[in-house]
Amino acid sequence: MKKRVVVGLSGGVDSSVAAYLLKKNNYDVIGLFMKNWHNESVTLSSECPWLEDSYDAMLVAEKLDIPFQTVDLSDSYKEKIVDYMFSEYENGRTPNPDILCNREIKFDVFLKIALSLGADYVATGHYCQKKYTNKNNSNSLTYHLIKGVDSAKDQSYFLCQLNQKQLSKILFPIGELLKSEVREIARKQNLITAEKKDSQGLCFIGKVSLPDFLQQKLKVKNGSIIEIKDTFNQYKKEEPNFNSTEELLKYHTTKPVYSIQNGLKVGMHQGAHFFTKGQRKGLSVGGMKDPLFVIDTDVENNVLYVGQGKFHPGLFRRGIKILLNDIHWVREDMALNFNENIEVMARIRYRQPLEKAILFQQKDALYVLFDKSKSAIAEGQFVAWYSGDELLGSGVIS
Repeated sequence: MKKRVVVGLSGGVDSSVAAYLLKKNNYDVIGLFMKNWHNESVTLSSECPWLEDSYDAMLVAEKLDIPFQTVDLSDSYKEKIVDYMFSEYENGRTPNPDILCNREIKFDVFLKIALSLGADYVATGHYCQKKYTNKNNSNSLTYHLIKGVDSAKDQSYFLCQLNQKQLSKILFPIGELLKSEVREIARKQNLITAEKKDSQGLCFIGKVSLPDFLQQKLKVKNGSIIEIKDTFNQYKKEEPNFNSTEELLKYHTTKPVYSIQNGLKVGMHQGAHFFTKGQRKGLSVGGMKDPLFVIDTDVENNVLYVGQGKFHPGLFRRGIKILLNDIHWVREDMALNFNENIEVMARIRYRQPLEKAILFQQKDALYVLFDKSKSAIAEGQFVAWYSGDELLGSGVIS
């Protein structure tokens, strides 16, 4: 009997080819388009309208001769993703809605709908791979989330919050292909999405004007922009000799504390909650030798702290702290016990090169200590860690 797979058809080339490959491999394929947002006032509809995407998804389903329907998940999306975004920005944190969309919508709400349709699996057009091992010939399988073969398109970072139960029900049909190969398959099958540009912006919404989006709920509130010079005294501290791991980790995860007395007022902004660390655009301050970058936000007092140049010392830090409730292991069997540590490769952003780091499990938190300082580490972002090509886990930066 054929295995049934529900494919999340997004109206793009990747999910289109994923559906084609599954049907070619004798799966019983159903196409579902997720309608997650329909507030045109904040979507740049000329660039990524959901209506056009749903129409393209329907045409692909017709071409492949598979059943197709649209499911409206906008209520769940608002509750789990949009409200989360507003809350995080309001509290001066930088959310990653795409990671939450995968965890809470595509592979939770959507997965449950697929299972209710009798599906054995769901599938998406993500550039990553799933493998499994069966230790000691037991019935219990361990699933491994592996980077996509196309290093330029690898999307494993966006899936860093998935768990073993979710992975057991997911297929990634294009994970072993290059993007160029995916487009070539689409051309040969005359799929309407073959030459369609990749979507940008929020998961299944499209490209949005973030300030317009946030201003729906977050009030405009004028405040000061304070420039901190690179000679600020807290940058000049020499690294001490550490007597314990705790001292080492505290030193590298403690960020400078700024006040308006530490710098010079160089401009005004419309709300510290609209900005994030490392941001350059939107400051509207000219006349500087080098561009200004946000080095910290104080939403309580509505102050933006900025520094000149992308190498300003206020942008860099080696250590990251993850609170206990925010630690997530894709490979639950690899979770560290108290006082254990492990060498990994890690990143804090999509497309960022993986870099050497050490994870330290302490009583109060998990710590990530990079070999080299990282720029613009922002609270609310996700750090993901790997062993070779396998993503082991992730956590929310505190």
